[in-house]
Amino acid sequence: MANSTSGDSVTDRLIRVLDTFTPIRTVQTAAEIGRRAGLPPSTAHRIVGELVDAGLLERDDDRRIRVGMRLWELATRSSHALRLRQVALPYMERVQARIREHTQLAILEQDEALFLERLSGPGSGSNVTRVAGRLPLHASSSGLVLLAYGDHDLQERVLSGPLGALTDETITDAATLRRKLAEVRSLGHAVAPGYIESVSTGVAVPVRDETGTVIAALSSVLRRDDPVPPALAELRAAARGIENALGYRV
Repeated sequence: MANSTSGDSVTDRLIRVLDTFTPIRTVQTAAEIGRRAGLPPSTAHRIVGELVDAGLLERDDDRRIRVGMRLWELATRSSHALRLRQVALPYMERVQARIREHTQLAILEQDEALFLERLSGPGSGSNVTRVAGRLPLHASSSGLVLLAYGDHDLQERVLSGPLGALTDETITDAATLRRKLAEVRSLGHAVAPGYIESVSTGVAVPVRDETGTVIAALSSVLRRDDPVPPALAELRAAARGIENALGYRV
């Protein structure tokens, strides 16, 4: 790919354009995209136009830009994450039906917890998680599981900080986090009371593939005063079902 005068490649600029879209920022003008991507207006309009022509982005009736169906199609054709979600969904539905609180599936992506699915009921409590949204590994129950079972380099990168606080109860000290990760490995689950929101407790368990490698975290978000053991039992049973479906045998 040819470089621009600033030294960044075409691929870099394309990624910066696509990265301006978030779970809560789904529609933008070309000018807003350019500003957020740090691109000159003419460059932003050209790249956006090319992506629209390719179907990766779409224009609505007001000339605003949104992610195109073509991009979704390409992303899901052979996605390992999509297969994992499809396998996990029936087990997640059972958990959500029984505990009637948010049930979530997350994987590790670029040192963050990326959420593939979230099931909720009308009476479920507060939860900031969104499908295709991300949370820091040190601050969420799913992230703690993924980090605890991740490789040494990942753990050291996260432990080296900064460990940002989402609430007063988020772990922001490396030594405390290291002890928490050891606890997660010892117990086989993570409990994160008030780490993301003071009114909620996250509970998560690992999910393994056919090789025994932890590839995902299955979690529930409970009200702060809800008992943890019933949700934990449901999550563990669901994780075993997903693992069996993926071919993992103890």
